[in-house]
Amino acid sequence: MEDKKVLPYSSEDKKIARFAKALAHPARVRILTILSERSSCFSTNIADEFPIALSTLSQHLKELKSAGLIKGNIEPPRIRYCIESENWDEAARMFGLFFRLPQQSAEDKSGRVAPPHAAEKLKSLPGSDEAGRVV
Repeated sequence: MEDKKVLPYSSEDKKIARFAKALAHPARVRILTILSERSSCFSTNIADEFPIALSTLSQHLKELKSAGLIKGNIEPPRIRYCIESENWDEAARMFGLFFRLPQQSAEDKSGRVAPPHAAEKLKSLPGSDEAGRVV
């Protein structure tokens, strides 16, 4: 019997993958755009701006909430949704680092040391030293 190889995914790898999955549908991107433009709103307000079936909207909201990008406060019989700012900021930071890595931007060439998570990935790139600086 063949041994299964365990892949070493870091907690940050898993978290960014979860955020990416939540963003993988254009309806969810649109919902996040609507929510980011105001402090909060009910699903019916979202449906008024973005006409999709309420059941479909509910499933998209569930996915975004599961990823931690939004939160919902129950105000019977409705739920008020808003951006979960701590995770929203974390997602922005993580995606910023993720998309910056392969490009080795001019800032990296200046000798600045990358943040710890980014430095690990930069070390494996050709032309990087042990600190994650581009040489």
